[in-house]
Amino acid sequence: MTQKLAFVFPGQGSQKIGMLSELAAEYSLIEQTFSQASSVLDYDLWSLVQTGEQDGINKTEVTQPLLLTASTALWQVWKDLGGDMPALLAGHSLGEWSALVAADVVDFGAAVKLVHLRGRYMQEAVPAGVGGMAAIVGLEDKAVEEICEDVAGDEFVGAVNYNSPGQIVIAGHKSAVDRAATACKSAGAKRALPLPVSAPFHTPLMAPAAERLAKDMDEIEFRSPGTPILHNVGVEPVNSGDEIRRRLVDQITAPVPWVKTIETIADRGIVKAVECGPGKVLSGLNKRITDKINTVNIDSSASLSAALSGGES
Repeated sequence: MTQKLAFVFPGQGSQKIGMLSELAAEYSLIEQTFSQASSVLDYDLWSLVQTGEQDGINKTEVTQPLLLTASTALWQVWKDLGGDMPALLAGHSLGEWSALVAADVVDFGAAVKLVHLRGRYMQEAVPAGVGGMAAIVGLEDKAVEEICEDVAGDEFVGAVNYNSPGQIVIAGHKSAVDRAATACKSAGAKRALPLPVSAPFHTPLMAPAAERLAKDMDEIEFRSPGTPILHNVGVEPVNSGDEIRRRLVDQITAPVPWVKTIETIADRGIVKAVECGPGKVLSGLNKRITDKINTVNIDSSASLSAALSGGES
């Protein structure tokens, strides 16, 4: 275990058609991991992500098991190649489930089943068109929070993803999100961008999804982690499988404090992070949060080789 290394796992938004195809040609573990997930899902996940349509993999109940599987496949390749083991794990929203699998808290097959249900329940919690999300760029967190409170009225809108300084995502009832986005622009935000999702993730509106998933999770064993995980709820490691289960339920309705997560990793003396998943979303966010951590990605042959050798990706 390398005390100055962390692994971070991305959430929704990192998926794209054709991802991991180059690595799959070199490492059979990639397709083997996707095959395991496909047997749980009863459809060919690898074929879908290689030859399907982007709209198909953007459906939440597909996106969630897809990204879990992609991150787990990369984790398996990293271990198989003798990569350094991290001292700490963290995941952005859905990515926390990938961290759980890496830490042997929950079996991969069980996690695939649960995140598939998680995605379905989150989509079904709010009727299509009722909820929305928007990214606000260029305003202080407190200003965004106050605007949301001022314009909410009888509806809900609030800050849900604290992604990096000056970049925050709001969510809630679509009409309230629209009002807040307009007010943020008037207050000086550089951008207020509606996100292409129909469910207001990480808001109290997701309570029905949390209740449904909690019942399913009660049937699955959650073990103490082999590697400490900074959970989205609390931004601290916990050792109890039952406590981890509770935090995962709370996470569905709670904001994602990514800035605090990365600052906490830096405070622990960690100087390098590996983004274990497709794309470079977290690498970009982490760079804007702190210059104390160098985040590298491993979703291509070149970047994987560089990360394994200790170089830049």
